[in-house]
Amino acid sequence: MIVYATSTTKSYKLDIPKRRENKKSQNRDEGECRQSRRRAAVGRRTLHTVEVSRPHSLRLARQPQPSLAVSFLPMGATDRASYIQESPTTVPLRTDGSVPNTLVIANCEIVKPRVAAAEHISQFHEEARSPYVKKFKTIIHPGEVNRIRELPQNMNIVATHTDSPDVLIWDVEAQPNRHAVLGATESRPDLILTGHQENAEFALDMCRSAPFVLSGGKDKSVVLWSIHDHISTLATKTGGTNDKPSESPVIQARGVFQGHEDTVEDVQFCPSSEQEFCSVGDDSCLILWDARTGSSPVVKVEKAHNADLHCVDWNPIDENLILTGSADNTIRLFDRRNLTNNGVGSPIHIFQNHTAAVLCVQWSPDKSSVFGSSAEDGVLNIWDHNKIGERSGEASKGLLFRHSGHRDKVVDFHWNAHDPWTIVSVSDDDETTGGGGTLQIWRMIDLIYRPQQEVITELDKFRSHILTCSSQSHQDLTNQNS
Repeated sequence: MIVYATSTTKSYKLDIPKRRENKKSQNRDEGECRQSRRRAAVGRRTLHTVEVSRPHSLRLARQPQPSLAVSFLPMGATDRASYIQESPTTVPLRTDGSVPNTLVIANCEIVKPRVAAAEHISQFHEEARSPYVKKFKTIIHPGEVNRIRELPQNMNIVATHTDSPDVLIWDVEAQPNRHAVLGATESRPDLILTGHQENAEFALDMCRSAPFVLSGGKDKSVVLWSIHDHISTLATKTGGTNDKPSESPVIQARGVFQGHEDTVEDVQFCPSSEQEFCSVGDDSCLILWDARTGSSPVVKVEKAHNADLHCVDWNPIDENLILTGSADNTIRLFDRRNLTNNGVGSPIHIFQNHTAAVLCVQWSPDKSSVFGSSAEDGVLNIWDHNKIGERSGEASKGLLFRHSGHRDKVVDFHWNAHDPWTIVSVSDDDETTGGGGTLQIWRMIDLIYRPQQEVITELDKFRSHILTCSSQSHQDLTNQNS
């Protein structure tokens, strides 16, 4: 199942602010420019959904619903058929007011590995709604959704960021299904988390080890909450500062952490601790925090990149490794035991292949050396840092696979924890198509990432069949030409 947010609009040709190319060349407010980078990624356009069983087997179906974020939920009905499994997904969709912004939970039918997608391909029609993505529930969201994160301890609980200082918490199982029509009242969040002084739009994470929530915003601060506080004296029953429904409990922050000098773009918990976390921002800094030692940084890497930092991820298997992505088009791998050298960021390795700003990085949930990165160049790369130097060409740099199925900026993606090589990704296709975002569910063929000798042994079993097919194809072509 996936969760996504939708926006259907009448005004498809509205001007959307682009990512800042040069800080000094912009006359607009810098804070608004930085936050608009990602909003520009999927607003006011059409969403396509994709089912993929092989890198080149893309199935697209148009839906009038752009999305800024996407996330897999726990597996739904599996083995429902011999070749299909269902995966729950959440996606946010946003609007210009002609219809409500919505948070959609959908079941996605995904072909299993090593299964041909002939049925999918034969039924393909780009203008049609995908029959393989089936809406399960719709929540009418107050404002556009910029980021979704699920609670690992209970993945029916999701947090959303919108254009406000607050974080909204939803129990997607308990929320009633709504019909998104003009004038419909907004769904009521189960909890509202307050603490930011300015809008917090993108930096959001939920802890793996405890029900804690982390957020960053334009106020240059990182804010920490515990969802359990809604039953404590910290919780109130009055509305927040942004006229949210008064019936929703409001949770105040456990801590506010100051150390950045510009907008905080992303935050991430340490996989094993609700008290340790990191953040990155437009000040080019990577900061490590420990709530037990106070509200000041534990380690501050002043120049982690040569430009704004957009994203960070902490390795869930090897907790010493931290990834960062930046507007300088690179991904950097840091070891938290040795983050700096003479006050400047000292990465283990710099990954270079993207030709535009990196928007999202995420470690594989299954293999400690594998991660993905997506960027404004429309490419989602899969890397394996253990393979650096093993082969020639791009593979020598650790690049395992390039997914080029999107038409433009890939703004978010998520690994499926139950099918580790299956990925859902979303892109903004407005500049190349004049309208239309794309959501794709895909996986690379296993021959790419399995051990080389194992792959050679398997292919050798089919050598005679391959040669026979090749010979027959050549003969057929000769007969046609004659």
